[in-house]
Amino acid sequence: MKRTWTIVGVADVARSYRWYQQLFGQSLGEPAHDYFGQILDDDGTVLLCLHRWGDHDHPTLTSPASATPGNGLLLFFRVDDFDEALARARTLVPSLEEEPNTNPATGTQEFALRDPDGYYVMISDLGVA
Repeated sequence: MKRTWTIVGVADVARSYRWYQQLFGQSLGEPAHDYFGQILDDDGTVLLCLHRWGDHDHPTLTSPASATPGNGLLLFFRVDDFDEALARARTLVPSLEEEPNTNPATGTQEFALRDPDGYYVMISDLGVA
């Protein structure tokens, strides 16, 4: 089995950590470090890693000034509680980037919003695979 760990640069790991936990309907907790945190599914699968800008000299995580956060990146999550995720998302942002609609390619419902660091986050109904 192979899995990817998507890591994004963030200004405040704890803030982003709580934001994603709320979006996914998870119990609120704290990241393991002030510079790094992992959002985990109930089974321990890593959903997203959050890394504070400028720590550890990673070339692409040195500063958000080097590029607009999210340029060329779409954080795409498929969820099994789409309606609940939509309700939670509406409490996290003043407005959605994309209102719920049906993706013609997949036939599933989806919507989009921006996270606290400006990343574009797409939430899609798990639907039938």
